[in-house]
Amino acid sequence: MRRKLLAFAAASALVSGSATAQNLTMGVIAGPESMDPHYTATGTHSEALKHIFDTLTNSGDRLQIEPGLAESWRVVNPTTWEFKLRRGVKFHDGSDMTAEDVASSIRRMQTLSGPNPTRIYVRRVQEVRIVDPHTLHIVTDGPAPTLPNDFIRLFVTSARATQGLTPENSNEAFNSGRAIIGTGPYRYVSWTPREQFTVERSDNYWGARPAWARVVRREISNPAARVAQLRTGQVDMIVRVPAADVPTLERDRTLTVMKGETVYVFNLALDQRESTPQVTARDGSRLNANPYRDPRVREAIDLAIDRRALAEVAMEGLGTPQSQMVTPGIFGYNPAITIPTPNVARARQLLAEAGYPNGFRMVLNFTNNRLPGDAGVGTGITQMLARIGLEVQAAGQPAAVIFPARARGELSNIMAGWGTLTGEANYYYAANAHTNDPAKRLGAFNWTGFSNAEIDALIEQANVELDDKKREELLQRIGALFTSQRIAIPLAAVGSAWAMRRDRVTLRVTRADEETYAWDLTPVQR
Repeated sequence: MRRKLLAFAAASALVSGSATAQNLTMGVIAGPESMDPHYTATGTHSEALKHIFDTLTNSGDRLQIEPGLAESWRVVNPTTWEFKLRRGVKFHDGSDMTAEDVASSIRRMQTLSGPNPTRIYVRRVQEVRIVDPHTLHIVTDGPAPTLPNDFIRLFVTSARATQGLTPENSNEAFNSGRAIIGTGPYRYVSWTPREQFTVERSDNYWGARPAWARVVRREISNPAARVAQLRTGQVDMIVRVPAADVPTLERDRTLTVMKGETVYVFNLALDQRESTPQVTARDGSRLNANPYRDPRVREAIDLAIDRRALAEVAMEGLGTPQSQMVTPGIFGYNPAITIPTPNVARARQLLAEAGYPNGFRMVLNFTNNRLPGDAGVGTGITQMLARIGLEVQAAGQPAAVIFPARARGELSNIMAGWGTLTGEANYYYAANAHTNDPAKRLGAFNWTGFSNAEIDALIEQANVELDDKKREELLQRIGALFTSQRIAIPLAAVGSAWAMRRDRVTLRVTRADEETYAWDLTPVQR
């Protein structure tokens, strides 16, 4: 938080005072999916709404945990955390932010549902006790060592503004503008879905005054259009520059390009249910069993994939081959897990051993607008799987279409990116590797039906292990087991690039979570 405040202050000092200098227009790949910050855990959603709503804790540029609306936190006993709230914080309507607002926000997150529910971030919370207006005791369902990490996505909404809302009418209340009352540096102006999100500076923000008076996040999903609007000056900067355009933009003296590594990992997840909807024999007839349930088939698919080719060709150099679902630097990363070497002959042999000497027909689902290179990676995998005798139909779709379809159980696989945004591997494994168990609040994103008793037990141990060294060892064991099972096959870590008008803005830092905030952009002094 100190870094964020300093960034605000530095940016403010450079503002020339003209209205033009204080307006920022950003070209982004995707915008919010609702005005309710608790609606979905999607990164582009939270990135946008963080301009309006603060979180209880913050993640720094490298995902280190920092104070947010909570100034400090400590363990009271093995199942209780104490959070001390920042004093003097006001909502945009002038009301005070208190412990009741935090408690109300947690309750909302526990009951709301959406395409990617945010209840994953409060799954360990059993009870919230308000000690005083600025002190909370959070009682968990067991020792919860990563609770402060989870709370980087605990957006605090106004208890008064959300009073009486239900899961059925919450979206309407927020999208109409009625409930959009946050404590962040900017306040809501307007939102046109799939087009534009506009905010203006809040005069009663508790932190340093932001440099930009007005921020427009223009949603330009088409990469070529995003680049074109930057070059013609219609936007001040763009995120997720297509890799193919990076060299050209770097040679343009009117522009500045910055590149950085991220924590997002492209992966191919395979359905483990007994019957799966998008796989048939090559003649279109029904198969007796779901081929993905056979470990030999999963290994064959894994060996068909050339990760280095995906990173260098499909991602055009903005990727890094990946051996596991978390990137180096994430707590719980296992350096002993190696990147598989592609082997087409062995893959064909495995398919034959599994009873599919002639392969089978499958649909390959992949996002085509969420992360840099996702469409290219999906197309590349389609071609690689064809080499081992599989007949593959490429089905690239926008994230807003593919994720709800996944939640409805309509897909047999999905290639998409996952970012371990809390900085700890258990964030991924608890949500995806554990058996889907609502009673234990584990496996919320495990749509494949995968279940492994040993992995479940290790995750449950890691969930409550307060000793960092022991927890790290548990997470590394989980990673090794999960990777060997090939339920989700890690492919490549996503790199990203940002470009901006040299005479208008400067980007202070590239973040590991790829998120781009207005306070990380500094107006150029003229």
